[in-house]
Amino acid sequence: MILTRFSIIFDNYYTAIFSYIFHRIGDYDTARDIASETFLKAFINIRSFKWKNISVSFWIYRIATNEMRQHFRKKNFSLESANMLIDSTGWDIVDPKTTNEEKTALENEVQKHADYIMIQKKIKLLPLSHQEVIALRYFERRSIKEIAKILNKREGTVKSLLFRGIQKLKRML
Repeated sequence: MILTRFSIIFDNYYTAIFSYIFHRIGDYDTARDIASETFLKAFINIRSFKWKNISVSFWIYRIATNEMRQHFRKKNFSLESANMLIDSTGWDIVDPKTTNEEKTALENEVQKHADYIMIQKKIKLLPLSHQEVIALRYFERRSIKEIAKILNKREGTVKSLLFRGIQKLKRML
């Protein structure tokens, strides 16, 4: 029963979450790994989710943001829980038939946009707090209010981070 309900959440949010992670990370395989880990942690903790004026969507974005923070801190991102799930059940959320096609299509799209690649490199030089708000605002088209909920920050703080991040980015360009 819970697996069926969670599959609806997965179907509704996976593409957006993967896109958010991919735009922040810039590497297809790592983004897939982080997205898988994000949804695994969401699945494991779904029973403890309590609606406190935050939707499931924001909760999953928050998990994804935390997973990316962990990735940037470690630089050796570990997929222990995902690997345990695959080893113990043989179940993997990645469809091998479409993975290579999707990877090729996304990588080709990114290569077509040299400006995007240059800006992506510059964004990665910004502090993580600026990277997060810029990615959510401009790649994911989230409102200031939504970003505040996702990052668990006040709207004024988000606006300030966004302004400072854009100013730093302009100086770099």
